[in-house]
This record gives sequence, C-alpha cells and structure tokens, in this order.
Amino acid sequence: MSFMQAQVVLEELIRFNTISHLSNHAISEHVAECLRTLGFDVEVTTYTDRKGVLKVNLVAKREPLAGAAPSELSGGDEGLSSETPASLSAGKAGTTPGGLAYFCHTDVVPADRWSGPGGDPFKAVVQGDRLYGRGACDMKGSLAAMLQAAASVLASEQTEPLWIVCTADEEVGFEGAKDLVQCSKAYRGIVAANPVCIIGEPTELQVVHAHKGIMGLRVESRGKAAHSSTGEGINANLAMVPMLETMRGIDEQCRIDPGLRDERFDPPTLTWNFGVSDGMSSVNIVPDHCVAWACFRTMPGVDGLDFIDTVKQRADELGIEFKEFSGGPPLETPVDSPCVEAMCELAEAVIGPNQPARKCYATDGCIFEGLTQRIVCGPGSINQAHTTDEYIELDQLEKGVSLYKSAIRRFC
Repeated sequence: MSFMQAQVVLEELIRFNTISHLSNHAISEHVAECLRTLGFDVEVTTYTDRKGVLKVNLVAKREPLAGAAPSELSGGDEGLSSETPASLSAGKAGTTPGGLAYFCHTDVVPADRWSGPGGDPFKAVVQGDRLYGRGACDMKGSLAAMLQAAASVLASEQTEPLWIVCTADEEVGFEGAKDLVQCSKAYRGIVAANPVCIIGEPTELQVVHAHKGIMGLRVESRGKAAHSSTGEGINANLAMVPMLETMRGIDEQCRIDPGLRDERFDPPTLTWNFGVSDGMSSVNIVPDHCVAWACFRTMPGVDGLDFIDTVKQRADELGIEFKEFSGGPPLETPVDSPCVEAMCELAEAVIGPNQPARKCYATDGCIFEGLTQRIVCGPGSINQAHTTDEYIELDQLEKGVSLYKSAIRRFC
C-alpha cells in the first residue's frame, strides 16, 4: 500500500473495540499488516494481564533502503531549511544518534455513556469538521496520522531508521509499556539508538517537553458484618477514620508547603486526591470493609515518596492493609535540547508560533526512561479525550499528517 488516507485509516481503527479490559489482539494484527505493507519489520510481543486477557505490543522498524545515496534522497520543502543550525539536524548530520521513534497506545477508555452522533462509539461518524468515535482523539487519530505520514515517505528517502511502537494498557497503569521495556528486544534496539521520540498523545500539535508522573495507593480496613440493631459486628470505618485524617493532613501539606511546588507547572502542586467508600447500600448492616485510595501527580525533584511512607506507616499502626500502585515517573526533556527546538520549528510551519510546554497529565512515555529525547506531540485536544462524545477535528488530523511527515524527513 503506497498511500494511506488518514481519515479512512482512523475509521478502520475505531471499529476495533479496544477498551482496556478487552484484548487488543485484533487491532494489533491489523496495524502490523499495515506496517508490513509499508516496508516495516514488525516485532510482536504478548502478555496476559491480571485478569487473564491477552495483550499485544508492537515494535515496527523501517530501515533506509539499501544503496540509496544522499543525492538521490528527496528532502522536500518540509525538511531542513538553509537557516537551520546543524545541531538541530542531528538525525541527518549524524552528530547525535539518528532516526525517529513514534509511540502510541491502542487501548481506549470505556464508552458506556456514549452520547456522540450515531449512538455507536465504535462506528466513526463525520459531522461537520469533526470525526466522532471512541479513540478518535486518544489516540487512534494520532496513529492514523503517523501511518499516512510513513506511507508518504519512501524508505529510499530515509537515511536513518523509523520506528512505530504500539502498546497496550496505557489507560490502566501503563502496563503495556512496562511489559515492553522488560520483554522487547526491539525496544532495547531503540534504546541503543536513542532516536528522537514522539509520544503521539493529543496536544493540538503543541510540543510538550515535560509532564507530571503519577503515583497511587490503596488502603483497606476489615471488620465484621452484623445487623445494625444487635450491637454486634465490627464497623470497618472506625479504623479508617484516623487514616482519613492522615490523608487530609497530607492534602493540606501539598497545598501550602513551598518545597512541594514546581511553579513551571499549572497547577504547581502534587494535586493529592483521595477518596473513601465502604460500598454499603443499606443502613441496617454493620460495614465489614472500607477502602480508601489516594493519587498524586509527581514532578521532577518532587516525588512525594515520603507520603507513601507516611500512609504505609499509619496503615501498619492501624492494622489495615496497604498497597502501592507504581504508576510512572515524570517525563522531562530539557527545554533547550536540540530535539525540542527542532520539533518546535517543525510545528511552527503547521500551527504557527509555539513554545515548548509542560503538562500535568501523564503518558506511558514516562516509562521509557532509557530514551533521552522524548517529546509529547499529537493531533487532537486533551479536552476531548475520555469524553462521552469524543472527536478529533479533521483539520487537526490533516495537520498531524503534515507535522509527522516533516518529522520523518527531518530525523530520518
């Protein structure tokens, strides 16, 4: 297939129901076949999630066509300009490791209360200048844009490798990315090459060079159920009350302690968030269990790990169960890195003047710590991700193709 039209590709991708609790095997087979058609070698790795469901990660690589001389390669008007500093053309000039690696995830969030046009979240609908469907924005639209961009640049035009990586379970703890790091030989090849890396999450094609990480924990107290009129039983909430006081104190500290702030983010705090439930729907039962949870957003140099220790110690004192969820660390590529400056330059031709940004969400790009040139940049708005009428603007999709094609030409 010499050409792929991004809108058509996206409509095909949306047809696959890849909510995270389901297998992404079918969509992975589909994408792998597309990539092979475009001249990529594809590594497929699988794992079984905690509920026994098969999950698939893909790492695809297209090498430059053997024998192509630099004078034969078409750089087009989307590549380097005569004013571009040599340090920003590292992929072409070879002053730093070359090539480009694009990362995406194929799972999507649930769509139980879908309110978009057509009524079926897995059947794309174009209405006006928008394409609706679960995953249209987060982030099948991005993958469709990259597939069309890769189809638009021939291997004979490359001087460096191009990788396309598709992971599972980004929406549920970055589990696919974690498995990829542990199990994929092809991923280790990417680390050895250390290319420029684009995490294709929706940013409206703004270049994001840093984002927060995420950590979480869960505590559970147990009691003994009984009829509330008997005076028997053990109310599990009683043990949780002092734990909630501890969590409230942490929340206050996160808000007022200047040592826990990074003013480069908005909001500049760990945004400690917590909740509690005993799951009871009847007032005449003594609750026999109670669960509390907390989640917070870490920043470079502000990891909040002391709070994990505080809650764990308090749980031990109260005799309740504690579990930590690892999440992922912050992502930060220095704002003055050549790759950041180069991507901003490329983005300017597509969306106009822009400055590298910091965001407060997290992506599974934070798991790929062996890669030092990571940038988050993709079509669509984060404001549309996870909504009940998720969509991507067709203009964003087209501009995503243009920017990704320019990035391939620049770095490959």
